[in-house]
Amino acid sequence: MWQLTEPLHAVVYFTPEARSATDAAGLRGFWMGYFASRVAPLGPVGPEVAVATFYGFDRGRAERALPDAWHFAGIDAILRARSEGATAALRRILTEIDPAAIDEAAELTWTASQYADCAGRVLGAGNQALLRPDDSLAALWQATTTLREHRGDGHVACLLAADVSPVGSHILKIASGEADSDLLRAARGWPDDVWNAEILALRERGWIDSDGKLTTEGGAIRDAVEAGTDRAASAPWDRLGTEGTERLQVLLKPMVGRVRDAGIMPEPNPIGLSFDGK
Repeated sequence: MWQLTEPLHAVVYFTPEARSATDAAGLRGFWMGYFASRVAPLGPVGPEVAVATFYGFDRGRAERALPDAWHFAGIDAILRARSEGATAALRRILTEIDPAAIDEAAELTWTASQYADCAGRVLGAGNQALLRPDDSLAALWQATTTLREHRGDGHVACLLAADVSPVGSHILKIASGEADSDLLRAARGWPDDVWNAEILALRERGWIDSDGKLTTEGGAIRDAVEAGTDRAASAPWDRLGTEGTERLQVLLKPMVGRVRDAGIMPEPNPIGLSFDGK
């Protein structure tokens, strides 16, 4: 379900409509738009809260966006901009999808998002608390956003439980062969000294070898984190039930195919999402 909901959410990062909307709201540049719009459900917080909840970014990258963003645009305007930008992108990309299918997918996805237990999940809770938009595409986008942040919060909890640092999580992902090192480092903004120190630390723990590949122990740690993330993200789909979840899969697959065919999402990308022919 992550592979079917994440591409719909991710239009907010990779489309001109989304960028135009945050620019029009007064935000300046991609990263200010990213940090401000993603953290906006939590209010006008500082960079400390953003990097704590996002987990994967260097604080310096967030400090170039926050708190300045709040002087250029208010929370309501930013929330409206991210919704309108993402919705406009989906409307363009999904133009050939039956509106009835969009309505049904929005209903099922919204129901699943409201089933998410957000105790201890700050980003998930902030998004879940937003009112449902009247427009089905807007509701579909917001629901996928709530679900992905709910999943992300659970992933961070699993990383913390396994004593994996933010930089360490990236290095383990790269060591597994599932991410490009240069792309991920550039996207997350970590200085060379911090990055290289974590590589040495993971070698000392026996999690990566001298070639930067996962060891057996490191692979087991990463597999455990991923399995724990899946378990922690399963409740919305368990409560939606087999019939509802399978019906939603049928509805979302053509939409994800349209996102893939639109070519908006580079592969590889910092999210680590691959369509894999789906």
